[in-house]
Amino acid sequence: MHAQAERAPTPPKQGLPMTDERTTTHRTAASQRPSSGTSQPGEGQVDPALRPRSLREMIGQERLRDKIQILVEAARQRGDALDHVLLYGPPGLGKTTLSHILAYEMGANLKVTAGPAIEKAGDLAAILTNLRKGDILFIDEIHRLGRAVEEILYPAMEDFSLNIVVGSGPGARNIQLSLPRFTVVGATTRLALMTSPLRARFGVVERFDFYEPAAIQEIVARAAQLLGTQVESAGAWAIAQRARGTPRVALRLLRRLRDYAQVRAQGVVSAAVAREALGLLEIDELGLDDLDRRVLDAIIVKFGGGPVGLETIAASISEEADTIMDVVEPYLLQLGFLDRTPRGRVATRPAYAHLSLPYPERAEQSGLFG
Repeated sequence: MHAQAERAPTPPKQGLPMTDERTTTHRTAASQRPSSGTSQPGEGQVDPALRPRSLREMIGQERLRDKIQILVEAARQRGDALDHVLLYGPPGLGKTTLSHILAYEMGANLKVTAGPAIEKAGDLAAILTNLRKGDILFIDEIHRLGRAVEEILYPAMEDFSLNIVVGSGPGARNIQLSLPRFTVVGATTRLALMTSPLRARFGVVERFDFYEPAAIQEIVARAAQLLGTQVESAGAWAIAQRARGTPRVALRLLRRLRDYAQVRAQGVVSAAVAREALGLLEIDELGLDDLDRRVLDAIIVKFGGGPVGLETIAASISEEADTIMDVVEPYLLQLGFLDRTPRGRVATRPAYAHLSLPYPERAEQSGLFG
């Protein structure tokens, strides 16, 4: 009996307690990784800290901000949930950030998921049944939802009901569950790929536009203050001019310039320091990086200025076609360096001038008579 009493505590050390102990050790080790500075947060902690929490802190997108402000105030006065909101536009402009702002302004819980993560209808059903009244469900890349998943989402958004089929064959039966009033906030970079029935169920459809350099400069100044980095006004303007009108790009450049200034410039980002660091990163005065120049070089040098198909360009520089379409082309089109034609992509005269290449007059003639 005495021997059994001594062996009794042994089994609890196996199974789940050992798993929890390993998990705790892993998290502790991750939290003790050295960062680039003694008082600076790690890269993974930067973006959430730099996001504005409220509409008042949101910089730029004035037209969109005013519309959302009216939407939020009206819903709060009625004591009702927000109407379903669809946000679209190029990546990095703040669609995810605005979903967090909406949850903060409404005092609601935010549930975050993505279209590719919801593979089966049961996955979406599990998410919907855990929602409470007023909650906001944010679905990133909503255009990548499967058709079976969309069929579950339609009645949930429109009638706040969930239809579940239990069983199979002759014994199968349909069960309808009532859902609390909630809000779906969808974000997509490819609005055209969304099905018409899904788009029609959003009461608010808004587009994010590229930011003006002055707004980007203000975003950089605010982020530098939160990071504890000294950035002069001219340095912030140098970043803003090269940020491609995208806050995400501006914040990424700010973090790299913070590192450069910390090592080589006593921690101060001036205009001269910004130019040196951006030159080291191979980002020119218009914000074009190595990938942008490779795309333009392929069109102009390899294919005579175009027209050339997107897949051909992607194969010639060993990049994905979706990367070129979603990341590179929007900014080149905004600068007027690229033209989309029915026959393919064509480099324009400003693109030749930026790369210091002679513009062939035959390209212009073939566009008129070819």
